[in-house]
Amino acid sequence: MGNGIIIRITRVDKTLQTPMYFFLANFSFLEICYVSTTIPKMLMNLWTQQRNISLFECATQMCFFLIFGGTECLLLAVMAYDRYVAISNPLHYPLVMKRRVCIQLVTCSWITGIPVPIGQMYQTYSLPFCGSNQINLFFCGMPQVFTLACGDTFPNEMLVYIVVVLFVTVPFLLILGSYGKIISTILKLPSATSRAKAFSTCSSHLIVVTLFFGSGFTTYFQPKSKHSSERDRFLSLFYTILVPVFNPMIHTLRNKDVMVALKKLLPQCFVTLATNFNFLCLFSFNSGVL
Repeated sequence: MGNGIIIRITRVDKTLQTPMYFFLANFSFLEICYVSTTIPKMLMNLWTQQRNISLFECATQMCFFLIFGGTECLLLAVMAYDRYVAISNPLHYPLVMKRRVCIQLVTCSWITGIPVPIGQMYQTYSLPFCGSNQINLFFCGMPQVFTLACGDTFPNEMLVYIVVVLFVTVPFLLILGSYGKIISTILKLPSATSRAKAFSTCSSHLIVVTLFFGSGFTTYFQPKSKHSSERDRFLSLFYTILVPVFNPMIHTLRNKDVMVALKKLLPQCFVTLATNFNFLCLFSFNSGVL
């Protein structure tokens, strides 16, 4: 609901139809897709107490989870570049970040995040599986699936690290480079008010980056000897549920423009709901009379 509201207000409010909020709307849509790969199945298992998943469902879940996770890393890097251009080159910002360029950057983030996870998933499920078929996690994570394989998983694990470097480390380094330039530009601003205003436009994105990449690095780059089922479950809950829940709050509560747009939109939503409710009551009453 939080991400859906962000998408709605960026489409309705004309003051939010800028490159920054265009990327934010796409990020919110990506978050909806990201959580939809794991949470519905988890809720179903909790409700029915069956706690099982077919091999095809497990492969499909893993594939989409990797696609959306990789795309999110790339899109966060694109959003950091957008903030860098807006703060470091404000006069050239409308020329550099045209709508066509924004669409191309988002499209490239989606397209780049698709083929590699599909190949990685295919290679993973080509392994021979035997013995235990229990995953100590609420969704099909790749490290957990490797523990069920009978063959040598070292090549697959090395491929995971390579993919993580490409889709996590490289975007993270690009984000660090962008924020290094941003901070140096902010420190050169003459007044404290200008510095605070410039930093406030980046603070929400910076918090989201810290939460998402921090949990990702902790999960995939810690040594095998330090892995534990309890820690893996906690981290998986953190980056698949808690971070997506916090993201809409971070982007709305720390953004004055979004808060103003919300104050305009919410009364309209209540009026629409009340009108629809009255119409349904009137329709039901008339239907009963007839």
